[in-house]
Amino acid sequence: MRYASIDIGTNTLRLLIADRGENGKLKPVAHKRVITRLGGNFSEERGIDLVAAQRSFAALDDFKKTIVEKNADGILAVATSVVRRSRNGAWFVSEVYKRSGIEIRVIDGQEEARLSLLGVLSVLNVSAKKILVFDIGGGSTEFIAVDGNERIGDTPLVAAWSMEMGVVHLTEKYLTADPPSGDDIKGLETEIEGVLTGLKSQMENSGVSGYSAGGGAALVATAGTITTLAALDMDMQVYDRDRINNYVLTKKKIAVLYKKLLGMSLAERSSVLSLEKGREDLIIPGSAITLLVMDMFGFDLVVVSDAGLLEGNIIDRLKIKGVIG
Repeated sequence: MRYASIDIGTNTLRLLIADRGENGKLKPVAHKRVITRLGGNFSEERGIDLVAAQRSFAALDDFKKTIVEKNADGILAVATSVVRRSRNGAWFVSEVYKRSGIEIRVIDGQEEARLSLLGVLSVLNVSAKKILVFDIGGGSTEFIAVDGNERIGDTPLVAAWSMEMGVVHLTEKYLTADPPSGDDIKGLETEIEGVLTGLKSQMENSGVSGYSAGGGAALVATAGTITTLAALDMDMQVYDRDRINNYVLTKKKIAVLYKKLLGMSLAERSSVLSLEKGREDLIIPGSAITLLVMDMFGFDLVVVSDAGLLEGNIIDRLKIKGVIG
């Protein structure tokens, strides 16, 4: 049983084609990712920018060719923040179907968190029962409270929060100078701190507690920012998912990387081999979010996961079909 999973994000479009392995784990057949910045130049009045949409249509056409070549049995495509927020999101979904035959399911933040968690848990090796998972996206950041002693539905998810704090929005709003100025960074970090303060209030109001280093919890991060930071820390010449999964980053190392990146121009960041092309500007707000999350919840360590929504999307379908438990 072979599925193609597509994640249409605000910044990156990703494809995973995978088989069900003998041990119930996914066996990847093909991976593709294209930074199309679908949320670039987004506005509440206009919605998705036409040029950004065209970049994404082209990427999805290419994905469809790969899916056909690999003989996938089904396509599971989901769209997240920018499509669900956009006034012309339905048009985008319709256009994709007309052009490629790919049916897109627009999911809310709670479903995005649930599927991401399924993916993270499929590769995670953490002994702590309580885990705070965060997923930094282009248009939003999801936070997921996990408790291994509880089970709600098909995951030990206790609660999830989708915060309107994405790296594309933050980049376009604050990074006006090259390299970023002190005022740029001050504005960026102030907004992030405000969102995280709001998150803590929501957690407290929901009766969710203990998700800090002091409470014995572990911190886990997924998505492009954290995997890029891990690759930079390892000076990785060729990206290796097996080395990325469960890699542990310290706050001190992330702070050193952040300071170094802040002192570089966009062109200088573009020349760094371990930095994914198209992420040269986005890595600044992504790093800031990571550090401020660690500060806010008292963590000195964060565990990295390359797996997330893509994998969770397939695992969820296999669970529905009763193929895996």
